[in-house]
Amino acid sequence: MKLELRRIHIKDIQFGDKLAVENGVLTVNKEDLIEKLKEDERIKDIKVDIARPGEKVRIIPVKDVIEPRVKIEGAGNGFPGASTKIAQLGDGKVNVLYGAAVVTVGDIVGFQEGVVDMWGEGAKWTPFSKTYNLVVDITPVEGLDPHTHEATVRLAGLKAAEFIGEAGRKVEPDEVLTYEMESNALETKKYPDLPKVLYVEMLISQGLLHDGYIYGVNSQLILPTLIHPNEELDGAVISGNCVAACDKITTYQHQNNSVILDLYAQHGKTINFLGVILTPELTTLEGKFRTCDYTAKLCKTLGADGVIVSEEGYGNPDSDLVMICKRLENAGIKTALITDECSGRDGMSQPLTDTASEAVAVISTGNVSHVVTLPPADKVIGNAESIATLAGGWDGALLEDGTLMCELNAVIGATSEIGYHNCTVKLY
Repeated sequence: MKLELRRIHIKDIQFGDKLAVENGVLTVNKEDLIEKLKEDERIKDIKVDIARPGEKVRIIPVKDVIEPRVKIEGAGNGFPGASTKIAQLGDGKVNVLYGAAVVTVGDIVGFQEGVVDMWGEGAKWTPFSKTYNLVVDITPVEGLDPHTHEATVRLAGLKAAEFIGEAGRKVEPDEVLTYEMESNALETKKYPDLPKVLYVEMLISQGLLHDGYIYGVNSQLILPTLIHPNEELDGAVISGNCVAACDKITTYQHQNNSVILDLYAQHGKTINFLGVILTPELTTLEGKFRTCDYTAKLCKTLGADGVIVSEEGYGNPDSDLVMICKRLENAGIKTALITDECSGRDGMSQPLTDTASEAVAVISTGNVSHVVTLPPADKVIGNAESIATLAGGWDGALLEDGTLMCELNAVIGATSEIGYHNCTVKLY
């Protein structure tokens, strides 16, 4: 498979009478976008706003972030299986509005949405303080059940990103990134002396609005599945969950998965990158044994010498993380784990709910319990009072002057377990 991500660098977003990109400025016709999204009869109202880096703007409660793109060559524009007709992803050319993002907000159904501050202390903790954000505030019609409510909002965000991505269809890119990898047999023939490395990406799959999606399929319904890394970079994996905001892997982060990009950078140099195994994080003991055994079997069958395992969420999924590690290490496969910690506000609590002597290489992406104080915003997009019911917030977290106090739990992308965030690991 060969995928070209053709980046058009976006330096600003403005509202206007057309949809276009000129000299790095993305212009969006607000009325046309609203009209497009309201084709879904489940949507009652849409509000659209803009938040730029450095502005004293707070966005809350954030549900998802999506990178606007358009496929100009190859199959599968948009998000096949979820918002468009099913197609095989991973090949072709994609024009990317790099630096722009669609951010969805709306009424809380689950309690684990989050906050993005575009300036100051809050901006330090979220990568989406650096993107030019088109914020889409979605109000579904009354009476929808929670799952339909969330599906409506999720689909609206994807449709908005597709609509806006069309602005870049005929624009020449500022840079072109090429990702190409043939079959495992051919790659191993090319690099016979390099260690073979797999990436196991764990996806929240717990029900109750805690699910990722692969080609539109709820990850609860799959066995661990091998995909070409280009498929995820091309939009095959999307966020559909309300897991804690800090380590929710947004759709934008799937589209730009840091682990995949870093492994690609080393492919053919220090490693032979074999691909990505998507593994569901289930809640039942039987389910955990099934998926962890199956993941280890795939890694052994493919002949991996090393495996990187990333988690999504914390608590219950910690068991899956450690169970996979034990099986791989006992099979002689070197394993590195990526996870965040729930270490308490003083950092002194046990960081994971499960441990194992085999887990000798563990990378921390931050403490979800760390408390931050965010100063008053000049403008709030959404509803600041929702912090009271967000994971990481509490009743009284919003002070009278607009100051907001919360744990990193409530900050979108703050401790991303695929590394797409701002924290740095230091060894002492």
